[in-house]
Amino acid sequence: MIKKMQILFFIICLASINVLSANDDKEIIKASKEELNRVFTELKKQSKPAYFISYNIVKTKNSSLSASYGNLETKSERENRTVDIDLRVGDSYFDNTHQIRGSAMNFSFDKSSFELPLESDPEAYKNTLWYLSNASYKGAIEKLEKAITNKKVKAAEEDSSADFSLEPVEKYYEEPSQIIFDLNNWEKTIKNVSAVFNEDKTIFDCKVFISADENRKIIINTEGTEIAMNENYFRVFISAKTKAEDGMSLPLYKSFFAFTPEKLPTEEVLIAAAKEVLKKLQILRNSQILPTYSGPAILSGEASGVFFHEIFGHRVEGHRQKDPNSSQTFKNYLNKKVLPDFMDVYFDPTMKLHDNREISGYYLYDDQGVKSQRVTSVKDGVFKDFLMSRSPIENFSKSNGHGRKQNGYAVVSRQSNLIVQTQKSESSDELRTQLIEECKKQNLEYGLLFETVQGGFTFTGRSIPNSFNVNPLTVYKIYVDGKPDELVRGVDLIGTPLTTFSNIIAADNKIGIFNGICGAESGGVPVSASSPALLVSKIEVQKKAKSQAKPPVLAAP
Repeated sequence: MIKKMQILFFIICLASINVLSANDDKEIIKASKEELNRVFTELKKQSKPAYFISYNIVKTKNSSLSASYGNLETKSERENRTVDIDLRVGDSYFDNTHQIRGSAMNFSFDKSSFELPLESDPEAYKNTLWYLSNASYKGAIEKLEKAITNKKVKAAEEDSSADFSLEPVEKYYEEPSQIIFDLNNWEKTIKNVSAVFNEDKTIFDCKVFISADENRKIIINTEGTEIAMNENYFRVFISAKTKAEDGMSLPLYKSFFAFTPEKLPTEEVLIAAAKEVLKKLQILRNSQILPTYSGPAILSGEASGVFFHEIFGHRVEGHRQKDPNSSQTFKNYLNKKVLPDFMDVYFDPTMKLHDNREISGYYLYDDQGVKSQRVTSVKDGVFKDFLMSRSPIENFSKSNGHGRKQNGYAVVSRQSNLIVQTQKSESSDELRTQLIEECKKQNLEYGLLFETVQGGFTFTGRSIPNSFNVNPLTVYKIYVDGKPDELVRGVDLIGTPLTTFSNIIAADNKIGIFNGICGAESGGVPVSASSPALLVSKIEVQKKAKSQAKPPVLAAP
């Protein structure tokens, strides 16, 4: 199974103004509750009764702008309202969501998101919800029958825990947000920022996106939970690409995140960021390819955060411990050492700021209506806890507020704000000195510094080696003899999780933060990863795949 960290923020769109009134909002909630209760009352009378139903209603206003080489390319604004229905038949111990073993896909990817009217017409809402609930019930009956048959013909399950947990009823109402965002005011800015790349004719692709996603979420269920809240995300993404003479494509990017448009950078800051990207691309284009390497390395704070997201975070998502095809790396490591004793790792969706920066894995309630909670997965190097949705696993019977999804997908346990914390740290200079000392011990001419990474993937299935591949964008050689650091290219960071974790020997005292979108079984969800820089005594890199096509024959006009 491959899990990818999606860092291309242009999949997020930018809203102009949410004009949903509190009265309209409450009309929607009232009509939805009435129909939910009516449908549930009737379905409980069936021979195979429903025992739980939830409606997740999301109104989204999206807008976006993109520019390239000083010219506006796209401009869009759109708005829709959808409902996702989680309807369960059977009982909480065994229901229609029970995993069907031996199938090609272990998690349902069936469409569950349906369009609702944008206008606040109670009767139209009720009629649509009635029809969709009826279809969901029929589908649930079919899945339950398949699950029952599957259990009868397969070997005993490794994990016999229930399919659904009982959680506290939650009541929360937040007034609809009234965010004003004028796309027209940003046109000149993004055109000016993208024009920076006109300075270099070897840049053959550049984009500047400004985007936002303004969501109004309503979650109601038959247990009595009623939640209405806002989740808004604003981003700027600057990207450019060049090509080396040997055909290797060289992309770089710079991104910015905020919960409100006022917190986005000024034009001056964005232009400076674009110039920094351009300067590094010019150096990279003429840099040397790094050969295969095994030895000491420093992962910057941002790189370490992405590294832990990919290599650790996906392996502690609870639903994987129930999947018979998953390697379940940490299932047997409960209360055992997995990291150096000076390290903690926790996930905290209640945090909106870290190191005075906004972090995008913040939310009040997860997509099953469970209040967000801090989860300490590693304390003093010892593994303690998994990320849990309302799908229990052995020894973990309750959700800890990490059931998440993109509209149209089924909920699974997902990451939020990942925080790597250390009890002892060095200055950046001291960490560099330790790197050089490690190189000397291993008789190496240089060590490596991974400054930025693009993301990566990790294999978690039993049928293939459990390795990872992280994609660096900027990597430096740090020479033992004091020669200037050298920017190099053309490598991927590879290895296996437990071995790499055991090679971490020190950390610095500066926090790096990565804000992004993580894609997995339940779609793309906003996440962040924060960490100090880490010194690893041995890391392995391999040559990156590259195009065989040469740079353009004709010069740019």
